[in-house]
Amino acid sequence: MTWRDDALNRLAEMLPCGYHAGSPPATEPTALAALALAVHDRATDATSGLTWLAELQAESGNLGVTATESSPCWPTSLATLAWMSYIGHFGETNAGFDYRGPVGRAIGWILETKGNTIPPSPELGHNTQLVGWPWVVGTHSWLEPTAWAVLALKAAGRSDHPRTREAVKLIIDRLLPNGGCNYGNTFVLGQELRPHIQPSGLAMAALAGETGYDVDNRIPHTLDYLEQELGAATTTESLCYGLLGLAAQGRPLPQGNAWLAAAYDRVVRRDASGQKLALLTLAAARTTLPQVLGAKG
Repeated sequence: MTWRDDALNRLAEMLPCGYHAGSPPATEPTALAALALAVHDRATDATSGLTWLAELQAESGNLGVTATESSPCWPTSLATLAWMSYIGHFGETNAGFDYRGPVGRAIGWILETKGNTIPPSPELGHNTQLVGWPWVVGTHSWLEPTAWAVLALKAAGRSDHPRTREAVKLIIDRLLPNGGCNYGNTFVLGQELRPHIQPSGLAMAALAGETGYDVDNRIPHTLDYLEQELGAATTTESLCYGLLGLAAQGRPLPQGNAWLAAAYDRVVRRDASGQKLALLTLAAARTTLPQVLGAKG
């Protein structure tokens, strides 16, 4: 049995799962675990998590971060990806599990939710008028929730929707001129901020297949940054997102497999976090993940 098989078996047994072993179930790790199982042709094993997500969904279509915290609702996009992965694997229905309704309600909520714009300011380096998605409703758009929303909309066949197109522009605008990105700013008070691996990898996954808007090569610069920064010592989540982003853009790293195996050993020795196991198995399937997510431009 490979480390990946062992990780998938663990995920199938722990759904719905939390961020750490023994912690209460949460939307993000449960959605990622279900998505990972579906990517590896084990969608049937994901149904307990997918159904838990559906039961958590509000009538308006959104999901909170846990069963007891109805907001913020940014994980709605991740639940949508998980449901769409099941539908993509089995078709619209299978064995009585029908997630079309939850997907439709979630997409409706995603399309209605907007980050607030703020007046342009010389103190901020990004375009504050572009509309994406916020971490918390009623606040400014940020890079990571916008990237997840783009992936969800693409997976649901809404790649050409005006909201998706504007969000792609926003993500590219938030990339740093020399590559990479942080959590949503570029320059503040004239100071260029430092990039981070995790949001940079997620941004590259969301931008897979995008050939327009990037007039100053921020995407290839970001891919160069990821290739330079990733290594055996990279922390687990950053490693996974970095490898996913590179693979989504057609630049997988062959040494990534060994790095993932070593990271898996570290995770199991510590607490076998459902969040990290899910990300590791997703990154191990990185040659197919962009297609599963619908990140086709």
